Amino acid sequence: MILAVLASSLAVALPAKAERVCKVTDPTGTPLNVRNRPNGEVIATLPNGVRVYIEESVTDDQGRPWVKVGRDSEEGYYSWGWVIREFISCYNQ
Repeated sequence: MILAVLASSLAVALPAKAERVCKVTDPTGTPLNVRNRPNGEVIATLPNGVRVYIEESVTDDQGRPWVKVGRDSEEGYYSWGWVIREFISCYNQ
C-alpha cells in the first residue's frame, strides 16, 4: 500500500517530458542534422536510436514541422536544437 502511494506521488512529480519517449529514426541512414533554429545552421548531428524529448514545435514557411529536442545526461538536462519532426518517433512509456 505504501509503495503504491509513493509510486503514485512520484509519477505526479515527474516532469511532462518524461511521459513520452522519443528516438531519432532517420531513414536515410545518416546522422540527423540538428540546427540552431528551423532551417538554420547545423550545430550537431544525432545518430539513430538516441533518446530525446521534444521541447517545442513549430511549422516553417514551407509547412514543414520542426521540433526542438533535448535529453537528460549525467551533467543534467541538455537542449540540442531543432530537427525535422518526421525523423523523431515517439511512444508513451
